[in-house]
Amino acid sequence: MFKPVIFIGPTLSIDKAKEILDADYRPPAKKGDLLKLIPTAVKFVGLIDGYFLQDYPPTPIEVYNLLRKKDVLVFGSSSLGALRAVELKRFGMMGIGKIFNLFLKGVIDSDDEVAVTFTGYREYQSDALIDIRYNLFLAQKKQIIDKNTKRNILRIAKKTYFPYRTYDDILEKSKKVFSLQKKQIEDFGEYVSKHKVSLKEKDAIRLLFNIKNIIEVGTI
Repeated sequence: MFKPVIFIGPTLSIDKAKEILDADYRPPAKKGDLLKLIPTAVKFVGLIDGYFLQDYPPTPIEVYNLLRKKDVLVFGSSSLGALRAVELKRFGMMGIGKIFNLFLKGVIDSDDEVAVTFTGYREYQSDALIDIRYNLFLAQKKQIIDKNTKRNILRIAKKTYFPYRTYDDILEKSKKVFSLQKKQIEDFGEYVSKHKVSLKEKDAIRLLFNIKNIIEVGTI
């Protein structure tokens, strides 16, 4: 039996992924990668990461053609996978995680929320807007920053083109524009340097556990 095929990049490390699920881990998906799976005996496909800027991503019609294959389950989460899962939910693609649900409900609606650049396919060069939102939310909840500071940092992050979106750059810009909130902005910078978490990673882990649970139950 073919191992599940998982397209993954910087969202979750291969070492962490392998601790959860024995799978065929491949680099972020680009155009044509999912079509190549159609003639194979694969039963489970997980789409997490895909290219946005460095190459062409898999198109919705490409994923749809894979979904038409009998006895194949296609899951999406975190990044490009969440976007495609929203677009193809009615055709049977299964979206996993909070980011998928935020897109599905229209709380967020831009590809820019999850887009990042990376070196090779393992290390981030930029930070995802959705993860910046998440850490700002947690910092406000822990009373490290107030609502206004959260809103202002997020405003700067949204204005920054995604290949250049990093915490260091955003915080420096925020201190210049919102100088009266400099102390809280610095406190947030200290917080993320020690406690930064990734919602994209959390959703990728959920996807792997979903596939693992289905395989163990033996429903396909």
